[in-house]
Amino acid sequence: MKVAEPTFCGVPSVSELAGTDADVVVYSAADCSPYQAGVSSHAAEAPGAIRGALGWHSITRTRWDFDVGMPIMGSASVADYGAVPTDPVAPEDNRAAIEATTRDVIRAGAMPVVLGGDDSVPIPFLSGFAALGEPVTIVQLDAHIDWRDELEGNRFGYSSTMRRASEMAHVGGIIQVGIRGPGSAGADEVAFAQDWGAKILPMAKLHADGIGAAIDAVPHGANVVFCVDVDGFDPQLVPGVLLPAYGGLTYRDTVALFEGICRKCNVVGANFVEFVPGRDPTGEGAKAIARLICCLIALATQR
Repeated sequence: MKVAEPTFCGVPSVSELAGTDADVVVYSAADCSPYQAGVSSHAAEAPGAIRGALGWHSITRTRWDFDVGMPIMGSASVADYGAVPTDPVAPEDNRAAIEATTRDVIRAGAMPVVLGGDDSVPIPFLSGFAALGEPVTIVQLDAHIDWRDELEGNRFGYSSTMRRASEMAHVGGIIQVGIRGPGSAGADEVAFAQDWGAKILPMAKLHADGIGAAIDAVPHGANVVFCVDVDGFDPQLVPGVLLPAYGGLTYRDTVALFEGICRKCNVVGANFVEFVPGRDPTGEGAKAIARLICCLIALATQR
């Protein structure tokens, strides 16, 4: 693994997982399975932007975080494992490396948090959760459902994330939160997702019924993996995305969702993908993502 500079929010770096006492291990993957061979991801620069987004006043661990009612990142021991070596010309190798790293973090007894990269990164990340030895429930925050079987001959690209996840024996459920607008899915993909048993919660429903509808959809006691495509957030919060979709999740919506699910479930991992720093000229989107990761770490590790 390549050491990250800076580390996420200034947490210590770790070069070996064996013997680590970290509760949470952050690592990154800039590339995975591109649609155009050899062309790096539109989100390849996201990990560096997110790692360095927050200033001293937002990351000093002794400071009280009123968003979660505890110090920043709670009492969790957090380490940054750096970057998974990836190359856009070698998608199979990328997937193998991301899956292996995820598996190694889980076996070390830590919660993996991955910074992407595009939305093909979660496919091998989720594969690695076979090492948990128990079923997992995916809670996806996204504007799009990502149930395409293939696109341009690629079955592992960022339009197929949930389709591939549904084929994993250890994935017991998929809850999709914040869906809205047009994406790559057609009527066939929607029907396939629903027939499989995915719970699709469009933003229109959440606006009508509140974020509690999403929390209620997650089974009590489930092992939850959050798959966060940042275009699930409203563009006013995170403008730096490939395909903005209006009327999305707010910062407060997301913290409330994290809090409600962390109270009733065992959160075992998370990924944050599809951030495009070049479309975030003020850097505010990167700050919002980093803050939400801090909130999730605090809430997930306090249960």
